[in-house]
Amino acid sequence: MLLASTAIAASPALAPAALADVLVDNVEGVTGDGKGGVERFEGFLIDRDGRIAEVYRHGDKRPKKVDYQVDGKGRHVVPGMIDAHGHVMATGFAKMTLDLTMAKSLDEALARITAWAAAHPDAPWILGSGWNQAQWGLDRMPTAAELDRATGGKPAWLVRVDGHAGWANSAAISAAGITAATAVPQGGEILRLSGGKQPAGVFVDGAMALIESKMPRPRPEDRDTALGEAQLVLLAQGVTAIADMGTSIDDWQAMRRAADASRLRIRIVTYADGVDNMALIGGPRPTPWLYDDHLKMNGVKLYLDGALGSRGAWLKAPYADAPESKGLPRMNETQLGNLMSRAAMDNFQVAVHAIGDQANATVLASIEDLSATYKGDRRWRVEHAQIVDPADIPRFGKFGTIASMQPQHEASDRTMAEARLGPARLASAYAWKSIAATGATLAFGSDTPVEPSQPFVGLAVAISRQGADGQPFNGWQPQEAVSRELALNAYTTGAAYAMFAEDRLGRIAKGYRADFLFVDADPMLATPEQLRATKVMETWIGGQMAWSAAKDRVIPAKDTPGR
Repeated sequence: MLLASTAIAASPALAPAALADVLVDNVEGVTGDGKGGVERFEGFLIDRDGRIAEVYRHGDKRPKKVDYQVDGKGRHVVPGMIDAHGHVMATGFAKMTLDLTMAKSLDEALARITAWAAAHPDAPWILGSGWNQAQWGLDRMPTAAELDRATGGKPAWLVRVDGHAGWANSAAISAAGITAATAVPQGGEILRLSGGKQPAGVFVDGAMALIESKMPRPRPEDRDTALGEAQLVLLAQGVTAIADMGTSIDDWQAMRRAADASRLRIRIVTYADGVDNMALIGGPRPTPWLYDDHLKMNGVKLYLDGALGSRGAWLKAPYADAPESKGLPRMNETQLGNLMSRAAMDNFQVAVHAIGDQANATVLASIEDLSATYKGDRRWRVEHAQIVDPADIPRFGKFGTIASMQPQHEASDRTMAEARLGPARLASAYAWKSIAATGATLAFGSDTPVEPSQPFVGLAVAISRQGADGQPFNGWQPQEAVSRELALNAYTTGAAYAMFAEDRLGRIAKGYRADFLFVDADPMLATPEQLRATKVMETWIGGQMAWSAAKDRVIPAKDTPGR
């Protein structure tokens, strides 16, 4: 058993196709218009298949007879939010294991670890995530010796907040057989004790597998519970669809099990974790839409570099605070091109993680090379695109490249980015507006659980370049703030386009799936502070209420009005 026992209910059943026409009226609605702008509406009709049959504006005649009517009572309605980049199963597992995101110091983290270990005596390993040494005020990574003080000899493995480094105690290092002589895997780093080769306790990027390969594997039941937990988290934030970046065959099977049992409520478009999982899941080609447009496998996720926080992002020039390092490329350009070509030849969409400016330049060069061979609508995706050399920004506008970016990262990372990069490289960091100006499609997401999947917080950051404290006063690198229209579309129509779903998701428009939210603020008028505080009152998917704040739970399909 991987985890201590939990008492988490499985997510409730997905209903069959809608059984009645439903008129949703008397609302203050806003949606993307499919052309980069927005349009207003006051009501819409949902057909028996859970799609939008008509949209009504001021003065439009409504049908005289419908099976059921929902009086919006003047509430605000927006399309369901689409998280363009998340990790569904990791989000669920984060709810089931130790969470260190709120720890403000090393001592507080150790106290939380000690308490969790005492509360879960039957867990064979202490597992968790969310630690951030920068948040603790440390100018170094934590050590195994420090973790040993809190873990009582039981193996412990705690993943950094960015998912690109892990903190192990001595018992975990011993269980993995790691010694001073252990070779460092490509694209990884084993931090060593000063003056020697003994592992210090933190393993970066490719080296994380040395520990993770020795951990007990999650049981199918654990994965089922994690998926249920993730759905609860996402629905409560108004996320109706998500691109799952890095899906394993075990993850895919858990999603299929949930859908087979009518428990898959959100829509998931998956990108396999490497070409091996791509072949296992999709075989010779991407899957079609399955389960009434609730599950699809589009392509493959590849990692080219790591993250800024763990200094794994691949930079053109050395780190300002570590001049001996330019980061950790996970592969070279030839290897990347070969993997991208392997996927593209079978029409799988390619999504490449690239954070540093050298990583972004490399993937953009590979896209240019491969576009001469692989014609048609490929929609190459660059995931994160956090640090881009100004000379490379225009390249995003070519070959239909999509910039899949996460506004919340800018607010969380800005002070760390200043330390890592120095002032000269900041002007092209998290450059949403400049990249969009090239004609590239922006698709916004969260990278959950790295950041919580909170689209309305992301909207606030996108238009203000400020954190929750309202700082900096005029925004950080404010020239890269985007308009409200662009931000809303990046979480809806842009995210849908990025996953080849623009014909069915992302808008409240005729023929589209009736995925929508009742919220307490108008995103086109609310201040950044009001956007951050926006409450999702109801989440509807396919014309059925899936979550209600009034009941603070997911709504079983049998209880959906009009069903």
